[in-house]
Amino acid sequence: MMLSLLLLLALSAASPQGTVKKPSEDRNVTSLNPDLEDRAPEMTDISVNTSVYQHLLFPAKMKKKRQAYDNKGNVKWQTWNGTVPDEAVYIWNSYDTRMDYVCKYGCHAGVYNWRFGNFCHYSLDKKEYRTNSFDILVNDKYFEILEWKEGSYGSVPANAVRTCSSDEVYVGKNKYGLGKVRPSDWAFYLPWGGEEYWYWYYEVLTIKRDINHELIHFVEYKINDAKMIRNPPSTLAVYPISNNGCNPVTTTVTLSKTVVDDKWWDVGFLPFSDAPKTLQTAIPNMVSGTIVLSNITTILSFSEVPTDTREFSHSAKVKVSIPPNSYCTVKMLAYKYNVNIPFTAYVARFFEKGYQGSPISGAFKGILVGEVSAVVERCDHLSSAQPCP
Repeated sequence: MMLSLLLLLALSAASPQGTVKKPSEDRNVTSLNPDLEDRAPEMTDISVNTSVYQHLLFPAKMKKKRQAYDNKGNVKWQTWNGTVPDEAVYIWNSYDTRMDYVCKYGCHAGVYNWRFGNFCHYSLDKKEYRTNSFDILVNDKYFEILEWKEGSYGSVPANAVRTCSSDEVYVGKNKYGLGKVRPSDWAFYLPWGGEEYWYWYYEVLTIKRDINHELIHFVEYKINDAKMIRNPPSTLAVYPISNNGCNPVTTTVTLSKTVVDDKWWDVGFLPFSDAPKTLQTAIPNMVSGTIVLSNITTILSFSEVPTDTREFSHSAKVKVSIPPNSYCTVKMLAYKYNVNIPFTAYVARFFEKGYQGSPISGAFKGILVGEVSAVVERCDHLSSAQPCP
Protein backbone atom coordinates (compact mmCIF):
# COMPACT_ATOMS: atom_id res chain seq x y z
CA MET A 1 0.00 0.00 0.00
CA MET A 2 2.81 2.44 0.93
CA LEU A 3 4.73 1.52 -2.24
CA SER A 4 1.71 2.31 -4.46
CA LEU A 5 1.24 5.69 -2.81
CA LEU A 6 4.90 6.64 -3.32
CA LEU A 7 4.71 5.61 -6.98
CA LEU A 8 1.60 7.75 -7.51
CA LEU A 9 3.30 10.81 -5.98
CA ALA A 10 6.36 10.34 -8.17
CA LEU A 11 4.26 10.17 -11.35
CA SER A 12 2.33 13.28 -10.31
CA ALA A 13 5.53 15.28 -9.75
CA ALA A 14 6.79 14.32 -13.20
CA SER A 15 3.65 15.53 -15.06
CA PRO A 16 4.15 18.68 -17.27
CA GLN A 17 1.94 21.05 -15.29
CA GLY A 18 4.10 24.09 -16.18
CA THR A 19 3.82 23.77 -19.98
CA VAL A 20 3.29 27.20 -21.67
CA LYS A 21 0.53 27.26 -24.26
CA LYS A 22 0.69 29.12 -27.54
CA PRO A 23 -1.99 31.76 -27.98
CA SER A 24 -3.75 29.58 -30.54
CA GLU A 25 -4.39 26.94 -27.87
CA ASP A 26 -6.51 29.36 -25.81
CA ARG A 27 -8.80 30.69 -28.52
CA ASN A 28 -10.84 29.81 -31.56
CA VAL A 29 -8.48 29.48 -34.54
CA THR A 30 -11.07 28.67 -37.18
CA SER A 31 -10.32 32.02 -38.85
CA LEU A 32 -6.71 30.99 -39.50
CA ASN A 33 -5.46 28.50 -42.05
CA PRO A 34 -2.91 26.33 -40.21
CA ASP A 35 -1.14 25.57 -43.48
CA LEU A 36 -0.23 29.26 -43.92
CA GLU A 37 1.14 29.98 -40.44
CA ASP A 38 4.49 31.82 -40.53
CA ARG A 39 5.20 30.69 -44.08
CA ALA A 40 7.11 32.59 -46.71
CA PRO A 41 4.72 33.31 -49.59
CA GLU A 42 5.63 31.76 -52.91
CA MET A 43 7.33 34.07 -55.39
CA THR A 44 4.64 33.74 -58.03
CA ASP A 45 4.11 36.29 -60.76
CA ILE A 46 0.68 37.79 -60.04
CA SER A 47 0.83 40.68 -62.46
CA VAL A 48 -2.33 41.76 -64.23
CA ASN A 49 -2.06 39.25 -67.07
CA THR A 50 -1.56 36.08 -65.01
CA SER A 51 -4.28 33.56 -64.24
CA VAL A 52 -3.60 33.82 -60.51
CA TYR A 53 -4.38 37.52 -60.62
CA GLN A 54 -7.46 37.12 -62.81
CA HIS A 55 -8.98 34.66 -60.35
CA LEU A 56 -8.66 36.91 -57.31
CA LEU A 57 -12.01 37.47 -55.64
CA PHE A 58 -13.85 40.77 -55.52
CA PRO A 59 -15.53 41.70 -52.23
CA ALA A 60 -19.14 40.74 -51.78
CA LYS A 61 -21.50 43.71 -51.72
CA MET A 62 -22.73 42.76 -48.28
CA LYS A 63 -19.22 43.16 -46.91
CA LYS A 64 -18.54 46.56 -48.41
CA LYS A 65 -18.00 49.02 -45.57
CA ARG A 66 -16.10 52.25 -46.03
CA GLN A 67 -15.33 53.78 -42.67
CA ALA A 68 -12.59 56.29 -42.06
CA TYR A 69 -10.99 56.61 -38.65
CA ASP A 70 -9.68 59.86 -37.17
CA ASN A 71 -9.54 61.55 -40.56
CA LYS A 72 -9.04 65.00 -39.04
CA GLY A 73 -5.29 64.61 -38.62
CA ASN A 74 -2.47 64.76 -41.11
CA VAL A 75 -2.19 60.99 -41.43
CA LYS A 76 -5.52 60.17 -43.03
CA TRP A 77 -7.33 57.91 -45.44
CA GLN A 78 -8.03 59.44 -48.83
CA THR A 79 -10.47 58.05 -51.38
CA TRP A 80 -8.69 56.53 -54.37
CA ASN A 81 -9.14 58.65 -57.50
CA GLY A 82 -7.00 56.72 -59.94
CA THR A 83 -3.59 58.23 -59.14
CA VAL A 84 -1.20 57.82 -56.23
CA PRO A 85 -1.06 61.01 -54.10
CA ASP A 86 2.37 62.57 -53.70
CA GLU A 87 2.18 62.14 -49.92
CA ALA A 88 0.97 58.53 -49.94
CA VAL A 89 2.51 56.25 -47.30
CA TYR A 90 4.62 53.46 -48.78
CA ILE A 91 7.31 50.88 -48.02
CA TRP A 92 10.04 49.32 -50.09
CA ASN A 93 9.26 45.62 -50.35
CA SER A 94 12.70 44.03 -50.64
CA TYR A 95 11.23 40.53 -50.70
CA ASP A 96 9.59 41.20 -54.06
CA THR A 97 11.66 44.30 -55.05
CA ARG A 98 8.75 46.71 -55.40
CA MET A 99 7.24 49.81 -53.81
CA ASP A 100 4.00 49.07 -51.95
CA TYR A 101 1.46 51.64 -50.75
CA VAL A 102 -0.81 51.35 -47.72
CA CYS A 103 -4.48 51.02 -48.67
CA LYS A 104 -7.66 49.73 -47.10
CA TYR A 105 -11.10 48.48 -47.99
CA GLY A 106 -13.56 49.07 -45.18
CA CYS A 107 -11.54 48.19 -42.09
CA HIS A 108 -9.17 45.82 -43.90
CA ALA A 109 -5.69 47.23 -44.47
CA GLY A 110 -3.92 45.98 -47.55
CA VAL A 111 -1.48 46.83 -50.31
CA TYR A 112 -1.62 48.82 -53.53
CA ASN A 113 0.99 48.34 -56.26
CA TRP A 114 0.75 49.61 -59.82
CA ARG A 115 1.84 46.19 -61.09
CA PHE A 116 -1.51 44.81 -59.97
CA GLY A 117 -3.62 47.52 -61.60
CA ASN A 118 -5.79 50.05 -59.80
CA PHE A 119 -6.75 47.70 -57.00
CA CYS A 120 -6.25 47.41 -53.28
CA HIS A 121 -5.38 43.86 -52.27
CA TYR A 122 -6.41 42.73 -48.81
CA SER A 123 -7.24 39.48 -47.04
CA LEU A 124 -10.38 38.22 -45.37
CA ASP A 125 -11.55 34.79 -44.19
CA LYS A 126 -8.49 32.92 -45.50
CA LYS A 127 -8.67 34.51 -48.97
CA GLU A 128 -7.10 37.42 -50.81
CA TYR A 129 -9.47 39.97 -52.32
CA ARG A 130 -9.04 42.96 -54.61
CA THR A 131 -11.19 46.06 -55.11
CA ASN A 132 -10.99 49.26 -57.13
CA SER A 133 -13.07 51.13 -54.54
CA PHE A 134 -10.70 51.81 -51.67
CA ASP A 135 -8.81 54.37 -49.59
CA ILE A 136 -5.10 55.09 -49.62
CA LEU A 137 -3.15 56.38 -46.63
CA VAL A 138 -1.50 59.81 -46.93
CA ASN A 139 0.74 61.84 -44.64
CA ASP A 140 -0.45 65.36 -45.48
CA LYS A 141 2.51 67.69 -46.12
CA TYR A 142 4.68 64.90 -44.65
CA PHE A 143 3.81 66.55 -41.35
CA GLU A 144 4.08 63.47 -39.14
CA ILE A 145 7.04 61.23 -38.43
CA LEU A 146 5.93 57.66 -39.05
CA GLU A 147 7.65 54.70 -37.43
CA TRP A 148 7.28 50.95 -37.75
CA LYS A 149 7.39 49.31 -34.32
CA GLU A 150 7.57 45.63 -33.50
CA GLY A 151 4.59 43.68 -32.26
CA SER A 152 3.69 40.05 -31.63
CA TYR A 153 0.72 37.87 -30.75
CA GLY A 154 -1.75 40.73 -31.27
CA SER A 155 0.15 43.40 -29.36
CA VAL A 156 -0.10 46.96 -30.72
CA PRO A 157 2.21 49.84 -29.70
CA ALA A 158 0.91 53.25 -28.68
CA ASN A 159 -0.18 55.72 -31.39
CA ALA A 160 -0.70 52.98 -33.97
CA VAL A 161 -2.49 53.87 -37.21
CA ARG A 162 -5.97 52.40 -37.11
CA THR A 163 -8.15 51.65 -40.13
CA CYS A 164 -11.62 52.52 -38.80
CA SER A 165 -13.57 53.21 -35.65
CA SER A 166 -15.94 50.25 -35.83
CA ASP A 167 -13.26 47.56 -35.67
CA GLU A 168 -9.87 47.32 -34.00
CA VAL A 169 -7.62 46.76 -36.98
CA TYR A 170 -4.22 48.36 -37.57
CA VAL A 171 -1.78 48.86 -40.44
CA GLY A 172 0.95 46.24 -40.26
CA LYS A 173 3.77 44.68 -42.22
CA ASN A 174 6.46 42.07 -42.07
CA LYS A 175 9.40 41.25 -44.31
CA TYR A 176 7.04 39.96 -47.00
CA GLY A 177 4.78 42.98 -47.32
CA LEU A 178 1.85 45.04 -46.07
CA GLY A 179 -1.29 43.80 -44.40
CA LYS A 180 -3.35 44.18 -41.24
CA VAL A 181 -2.97 43.43 -37.55
CA ARG A 182 -6.07 42.25 -35.73
CA PRO A 183 -5.40 42.07 -31.97
CA SER A 184 -8.49 39.94 -31.36
CA ASP A 185 -6.92 37.23 -33.55
CA TRP A 186 -3.44 37.73 -32.11
CA ALA A 187 -2.05 37.81 -35.64
CA PHE A 188 -0.84 39.78 -38.66
CA TYR A 189 -2.49 38.94 -41.99
CA LEU A 190 -0.75 39.16 -45.37
CA PRO A 191 -2.66 38.99 -48.68
CA TRP A 192 -0.66 37.05 -51.25
CA GLY A 193 -1.38 34.89 -54.28
CA GLY A 194 -5.06 34.48 -53.52
CA GLU A 195 -4.39 33.33 -49.96
CA GLU A 196 -4.33 34.85 -46.49
CA TYR A 197 -0.99 34.21 -44.79
CA TRP A 198 -0.66 34.96 -41.09
CA TYR A 199 2.16 35.52 -38.63
CA TRP A 200 2.78 35.89 -34.92
CA TYR A 201 5.51 38.52 -35.34
CA TYR A 202 5.16 41.73 -37.32
CA GLU A 203 5.53 45.53 -37.27
CA VAL A 204 2.81 48.15 -36.75
CA LEU A 205 2.71 51.64 -38.30
CA THR A 206 2.76 54.34 -35.60
CA ILE A 207 2.86 58.15 -35.38
CA LYS A 208 5.74 59.62 -33.38
CA ARG A 209 4.33 61.52 -30.41
CA ASP A 210 7.18 62.11 -27.92
CA ILE A 211 7.10 65.86 -28.56
CA ASN A 212 8.86 68.27 -26.21
CA HIS A 213 7.90 71.55 -27.86
CA GLU A 214 5.99 72.89 -30.86
CA LEU A 215 6.73 76.19 -32.54
CA ILE A 216 5.01 78.17 -35.31
CA HIS A 217 7.34 80.76 -36.81
CA PHE A 218 8.45 82.41 -40.07
CA VAL A 219 4.94 83.84 -40.43
CA GLU A 220 4.41 85.73 -43.69
CA TYR A 221 1.17 87.71 -43.98
CA LYS A 222 -0.47 88.24 -47.37
CA ILE A 223 -1.61 91.79 -46.70
CA ASN A 224 -2.70 92.34 -50.30
CA ASP A 225 -5.17 89.47 -49.96
CA ALA A 226 -6.63 90.70 -46.68
CA LYS A 227 -10.38 91.13 -46.33
CA MET A 228 -11.88 93.87 -44.15
CA ILE A 229 -15.46 94.67 -43.21
CA ARG A 230 -16.17 98.02 -41.52
CA ASN A 231 -18.83 97.76 -38.84
CA PRO A 232 -21.19 100.54 -37.69
CA PRO A 233 -19.71 102.80 -34.98
CA SER A 234 -19.87 101.80 -31.35
CA THR A 235 -19.47 104.02 -28.29
CA LEU A 236 -16.26 103.57 -26.34
CA ALA A 237 -16.63 106.43 -23.84
CA VAL A 238 -19.05 109.21 -22.84
CA TYR A 239 -17.91 112.52 -21.34
CA PRO A 240 -20.49 115.07 -20.07
CA ILE A 241 -19.39 118.70 -19.78
CA SER A 242 -21.38 121.69 -18.49
CA ASN A 243 -21.22 125.50 -18.39
CA ASN A 244 -22.89 127.08 -15.37
CA GLY A 245 -21.76 130.55 -16.32
CA CYS A 246 -23.49 133.27 -18.24
CA ASN A 247 -20.91 133.42 -21.06
CA PRO A 248 -20.15 130.86 -23.77
CA VAL A 249 -17.15 128.61 -23.11
CA THR A 250 -14.93 126.91 -25.66
CA THR A 251 -12.70 124.05 -24.53
CA THR A 252 -10.86 121.05 -25.91
CA VAL A 253 -11.97 117.65 -24.64
CA THR A 254 -9.62 114.67 -24.81
CA LEU A 255 -11.16 111.24 -24.43
CA SER A 256 -9.22 107.99 -24.02
CA LYS A 257 -10.16 104.37 -23.63
CA THR A 258 -8.26 101.13 -23.21
CA VAL A 259 -9.66 98.19 -25.17
CA VAL A 260 -8.73 94.61 -26.00
CA ASP A 261 -9.00 93.67 -29.66
CA ASP A 262 -10.06 90.13 -30.50
CA LYS A 263 -7.15 88.51 -32.36
CA TRP A 264 -6.54 84.88 -33.15
CA TRP A 265 -4.62 82.76 -35.63
CA ASP A 266 -6.52 80.00 -37.39
CA VAL A 267 -4.01 77.30 -38.31
CA GLY A 268 -6.64 74.74 -39.30
CA PHE A 269 -6.51 71.31 -37.72
CA LEU A 270 -3.10 70.50 -36.36
CA PRO A 271 -2.93 67.54 -34.01
CA PHE A 272 -0.98 69.42 -31.39
CA SER A 273 0.27 67.43 -28.45
CA ASP A 274 0.21 68.39 -24.79
CA ALA A 275 3.73 69.80 -25.13
CA PRO A 276 4.32 73.57 -24.74
CA LYS A 277 3.37 75.53 -27.86
CA THR A 278 4.40 78.99 -29.02
CA LEU A 279 3.77 81.32 -31.92
CA GLN A 280 6.42 83.82 -33.00
CA THR A 281 5.00 86.54 -35.20
CA ALA A 282 4.52 90.22 -35.87
CA ILE A 283 1.08 91.35 -34.73
CA PRO A 284 -1.36 92.88 -37.25
CA ASN A 285 -2.96 96.12 -36.04
CA MET A 286 -5.05 98.87 -37.61
CA VAL A 287 -4.16 102.53 -37.82
CA SER A 288 -6.64 104.92 -39.44
CA GLY A 289 -8.35 102.03 -41.22
CA THR A 290 -5.10 100.57 -42.59
CA ILE A 291 -3.46 97.27 -41.61
CA VAL A 292 0.04 97.63 -40.20
CA LEU A 293 2.37 95.05 -38.69
CA SER A 294 4.22 95.56 -35.45
CA ASN A 295 7.95 96.14 -35.71
CA ILE A 296 8.78 93.53 -33.09
CA THR A 297 8.21 89.80 -32.97
CA THR A 298 5.87 88.69 -30.23
CA ILE A 299 6.01 85.26 -28.63
CA LEU A 300 2.57 83.92 -27.75
CA SER A 301 2.08 80.75 -25.74
CA PHE A 302 -1.08 78.77 -26.41
CA SER A 303 -2.76 75.44 -25.84
CA GLU A 304 -5.32 75.21 -28.66
CA VAL A 305 -5.69 78.43 -30.69
CA PRO A 306 -3.08 81.23 -30.60
CA THR A 307 -4.66 84.47 -29.36
CA ASP A 308 -3.48 87.96 -28.44
CA THR A 309 -5.31 89.63 -25.55
CA ARG A 310 -3.11 92.64 -24.85
CA GLU A 311 -4.70 96.03 -24.15
CA PHE A 312 -4.45 99.03 -26.46
CA SER A 313 -5.21 102.67 -25.62
CA HIS A 314 -7.11 104.92 -28.03
CA SER A 315 -7.69 108.65 -27.71
CA ALA A 316 -9.48 111.44 -29.56
CA LYS A 317 -9.75 115.23 -29.19
CA VAL A 318 -12.54 117.61 -30.03
CA LYS A 319 -13.18 121.33 -29.47
CA VAL A 320 -16.49 122.04 -27.74
CA SER A 321 -18.37 125.36 -27.55
CA ILE A 322 -20.81 125.32 -24.63
CA PRO A 323 -23.56 127.96 -24.41
CA PRO A 324 -24.32 129.63 -21.04
CA ASN A 325 -26.25 127.52 -18.51
CA SER A 326 -25.96 124.46 -20.75
CA TYR A 327 -24.44 121.03 -20.78
CA CYS A 328 -23.07 119.00 -23.67
CA THR A 329 -22.24 115.33 -24.15
CA VAL A 330 -19.09 114.23 -25.96
CA LYS A 331 -18.91 110.65 -27.18
CA MET A 332 -15.90 108.67 -28.29
CA LEU A 333 -16.88 106.47 -31.23
CA ALA A 334 -14.96 103.50 -32.58
CA TYR A 335 -15.20 101.85 -35.97
CA LYS A 336 -14.33 98.17 -35.65
CA TYR A 337 -13.23 96.04 -38.58
CA ASN A 338 -13.63 92.32 -39.13
CA VAL A 339 -10.22 91.38 -40.50
CA ASN A 340 -9.07 88.20 -42.26
CA ILE A 341 -5.44 87.99 -43.41
CA PRO A 342 -4.10 84.77 -44.97
CA PHE A 343 -0.58 83.76 -44.04
CA THR A 344 2.02 81.07 -44.53
CA ALA A 345 4.25 79.79 -41.76
CA TYR A 346 6.48 76.95 -40.66
CA VAL A 347 5.60 74.61 -37.82
CA ALA A 348 8.45 72.87 -36.05
CA ARG A 349 8.23 69.93 -33.68
CA PHE A 350 11.05 69.11 -31.33
CA PHE A 351 11.14 65.49 -30.17
CA GLU A 352 13.20 63.81 -27.50
CA LYS A 353 15.40 62.73 -30.38
CA GLY A 354 15.05 64.64 -33.59
CA TYR A 355 13.21 67.48 -35.22
CA GLN A 356 10.42 67.68 -37.78
CA GLY A 357 9.18 70.73 -39.66
CA SER A 358 6.55 71.44 -42.25
CA PRO A 359 5.09 74.47 -44.05
CA ILE A 360 1.51 75.37 -43.14
CA SER A 361 -1.03 77.98 -44.13
CA GLY A 362 -3.66 79.73 -42.08
CA ALA A 363 -5.46 82.98 -41.48
CA PHE A 364 -5.18 85.76 -38.94
CA LYS A 365 -8.65 86.78 -37.82
CA GLY A 366 -9.66 89.65 -35.63
CA ILE A 367 -12.12 92.34 -34.68
CA LEU A 368 -9.94 95.43 -34.51
CA VAL A 369 -10.57 99.06 -33.65
CA GLY A 370 -9.49 100.81 -36.83
CA GLU A 371 -10.71 104.38 -36.34
CA VAL A 372 -11.79 106.51 -33.38
CA SER A 373 -13.41 109.93 -33.28
CA ALA A 374 -14.98 112.32 -30.78
CA VAL A 375 -18.46 113.60 -31.50
CA VAL A 376 -20.30 116.44 -29.71
CA GLU A 377 -24.01 115.90 -29.39
CA ARG A 378 -26.54 118.76 -29.23
CA CYS A 379 -26.27 120.78 -26.02
CA ASP A 380 -29.23 121.23 -23.64
CA HIS A 381 -30.18 123.86 -21.09
CA LEU A 382 -29.29 123.15 -17.47
CA SER A 383 -32.55 123.00 -15.57
CA SER A 384 -30.74 123.69 -12.29
CA ALA A 385 -28.87 126.76 -13.57
CA GLN A 386 -29.30 130.10 -11.83
CA PRO A 387 -30.72 132.91 -13.99
CA CYS A 388 -28.14 135.25 -15.46
CA PRO A 389 -28.39 138.96 -14.53
